[in-house]
Amino acid sequence: MDHLHRSAVAHHRSQPGPDRVATPWLALLAGPLSYGIAAPALVLDDLAEVLGTGEQAAAAGVTAFGWGIALGTPLLAALLARRGVRAILTVATALLAAGTLLLVLIPSLPALVAGAAVQALGSAGLTVTAMKLADSPRRMGVAAASLAVVGATGPLTGALVADMISWQAALALPLLAALAVPAARRGATPPDAAPASFDPLGMVVVAMLVTAAVVVPHRPLVAGPAALALLLLLVARMRVRPDGFLPAAVAGNGRFLAASALAFGLGVVNFALLYAAPELLREHAGWDGTRSGVVLLAPYLFGGFCSAFLVAASGRAPRRVVAAALLVAGAAAPLLAAVTTAVPLLLLAMALASLAAATGQGVLALHATGVVPASHRAEALGLFNLAYLLSVAFGPAIAVTLW
Repeated sequence: MDHLHRSAVAHHRSQPGPDRVATPWLALLAGPLSYGIAAPALVLDDLAEVLGTGEQAAAAGVTAFGWGIALGTPLLAALLARRGVRAILTVATALLAAGTLLLVLIPSLPALVAGAAVQALGSAGLTVTAMKLADSPRRMGVAAASLAVVGATGPLTGALVADMISWQAALALPLLAALAVPAARRGATPPDAAPASFDPLGMVVVAMLVTAAVVVPHRPLVAGPAALALLLLLVARMRVRPDGFLPAAVAGNGRFLAASALAFGLGVVNFALLYAAPELLREHAGWDGTRSGVVLLAPYLFGGFCSAFLVAASGRAPRRVVAAALLVAGAAAPLLAAVTTAVPLLLLAMALASLAAATGQGVLALHATGVVPASHRAEALGLFNLAYLLSVAFGPAIAVTLW
């Protein structure tokens, strides 16, 4: 199957078509999404002061952004599959700009939450598009690495921008992705297939399931049963409409589900250690938050940069070997963090977690989209990224529970 896929890709590239988008533009199109999650981390006190609320209330904007990217990823991936790259670039850019304007022009908590959610919908659409245009392991590696590197530097970047310009400028950083939109439009490809009839019920059930899943770590007794009931309803809907919003050719593919599950697990480990790191370093080394934040740049930048090379090299290794290596690295990281008190070993655990998650996002995205029919690859990419992004909700909650 791998040989047939490579032959098909080679044949496709030999045909006349749109210009190939340069790899740096793909990194710029994808990476700024991580600013929406990471950049507000060190400016929450400024937000709380301006809004007249506590830091916990100000953090609602980050929660809204997380919900928006989780919801927007499958929704806009479906639009990408049905309408093509140009349509999603237009819609996603409009959402990104509208959300950013809400954030920077109206200093109120409702505007912060609504603006962050709308901004996240646009960011999700641009990131899915970048990964769709990344048609080789090397290019996918760069796109995935950009998300990891921006995430690692996001808190420090957000703080510096807030100090030099304003907190509004820090919240507007995801808008940088719009700079890559003209280049991406030149590489626009047609839709994967003729648009199927719209499935509004399937879309609503998926949206409700994503919302319930995001809430599970915070309200498990309420959201857990709701998520299970919605999952069963979605399975029933998929049987009635196998070509609906959740295609049976994707959701019923065991290899796709395995790749998505592994990506979710690696993400949970990474985000759990990311949020546990300051407490672990305070407990074992006596470091304050500022020192920990600076030192933690090293393992997370290491993971982000190295993942680009590993994803590019993964095309020459058997898929099972790559998956096993990711699984071993992902399991070793939390075990090492749990049993050691030495700072170098704690940093090694965090570097392993970052490397496994960033590499896994790129490698497993290629695996997940390579095992489904070509007409459903955009939707598969959206659902795969949804699985990875849900780890952002679960990882920190697990860190609070365990550490």
